[in-house]
Amino acid sequence: MMTERPFFKKILLFAIPVTLTGLLQIVYNTADTAVVGRFAGKTALAAVGSTGSMIGLIVNLFTGLSMGAGVLTARMLGAKDKPGVRQAVHTAMGLSVLSGFVIAVIGILISPTLLRWMQAPADTIDLSTLYVRIYFLGAPGAMIFNFGAAIIRSTGDTRRPLQYLAASGILNIALNLFTIVVLHWGVAGVAIATISSQYLTAVLTVRYLRKTTMDIHLDLGGVRFHKASLLEILRIGVPAGIQNALFSISNVIIQSNVNSFGSDAMAGISAGSNYDAYIYISTNGFAQAAMTFTSQNVGARKPENLRRIWLVSVGSASIAALTLQTIGFLLREPIVSLFSTDPAVIAVGTQRMALIMPFFIFCSLLDVTGGAVRGLGRSFQIMLVSLFGACGLRLIWVFFFLPMQRTLPFLYISYPLSWGVTFAVAAGLFLYLTTPKQIAALMDKAAAAAEEQALQAPEEAEERTVES
Repeated sequence: MMTERPFFKKILLFAIPVTLTGLLQIVYNTADTAVVGRFAGKTALAAVGSTGSMIGLIVNLFTGLSMGAGVLTARMLGAKDKPGVRQAVHTAMGLSVLSGFVIAVIGILISPTLLRWMQAPADTIDLSTLYVRIYFLGAPGAMIFNFGAAIIRSTGDTRRPLQYLAASGILNIALNLFTIVVLHWGVAGVAIATISSQYLTAVLTVRYLRKTTMDIHLDLGGVRFHKASLLEILRIGVPAGIQNALFSISNVIIQSNVNSFGSDAMAGISAGSNYDAYIYISTNGFAQAAMTFTSQNVGARKPENLRRIWLVSVGSASIAALTLQTIGFLLREPIVSLFSTDPAVIAVGTQRMALIMPFFIFCSLLDVTGGAVRGLGRSFQIMLVSLFGACGLRLIWVFFFLPMQRTLPFLYISYPLSWGVTFAVAAGLFLYLTTPKQIAALMDKAAAAAEEQALQAPEEAEERTVES
């Protein structure tokens, strides 16, 4: 039970499969980057690597909605509100399909314009555009999996999404090698392998939700937008999506500055930044745990557990981050060499890792604290914190300080600076929101939301009474 102490073992058992799931997703990108860099050349590597921040800008805006779906489902499960769970599930899955198609259309139409705005070099822009357009064809599959996985995890089952990613990961790597090494399709082959894997996870996720006898059972004929559930998912998910987009916007701006240093810098930073993702994902499992455990305890009306959950999650993430960033710092040159044999590329990637690795823990702690605040249902507040820190500070640095010393190391400083300041503010926000006065208001709001949910679905409220 997510609402019963002690929490350390439960959070660890929850977080490890989430972490492994995320690592498998990152293996997709690593496999793409490594195979392209080794077999398709430096230009293709730069083309694939330079699109990450732009893809993140579009996808992350909608991925935040899946967080809203997970928080709402966990809260309804904690409150033992079966009709509320069903409404959340069917609304979320309908929203996943709609989001996927919207992302696909937006990505395909505006990607060339965004790449030009990001100052993509002439020798990579055609390949980058091809990669991005094929990649976005897989958006519906990716969104279905993200929403479905959030629903499954809200029950405490974090192993099943891991199994689905394992299957699709094998497919992704096999198709990468076949399309690039055998067929010589270059970046197009990488993109085709990725979207094939995304649709496999979507099929497996929907199949499970249809077959399960738990409260999260999915009836395809019952997929529709329930007003109360939709509004709550949007209330939590839209700020989360905007927060994700803010990070991506700042990354796009930084990437555009990187692009101005040429393709060697682009390829080097692409190779060096791959390890960042491994640290982030390895600690993101604790952020997901903080969000889900917090949400269930809000639904179960157990506010005395909230700070304990946060402390356990922050402590666990700190140990993981410190271990991995130390490894990254010490082995930075061999790590970068996995992705390129070009001395100029290796030099850029190694330099970046030397400056970023000592401070990466603050990124992990910020992620965990943001998850805990979203679990409280206070997604808008943590979005404002990110607007100030992650986006505001980085933009100030890029536009006002970088021109004074236009070098790559000086550009990198914007990352640890924004992580540290934003984490401090986010931690203060969480501690304030868990004071007795704020907790009382939160419990009253949760009770009012439950009553509204029942009033908008009287037939399901009656069913719940009969079942109880």
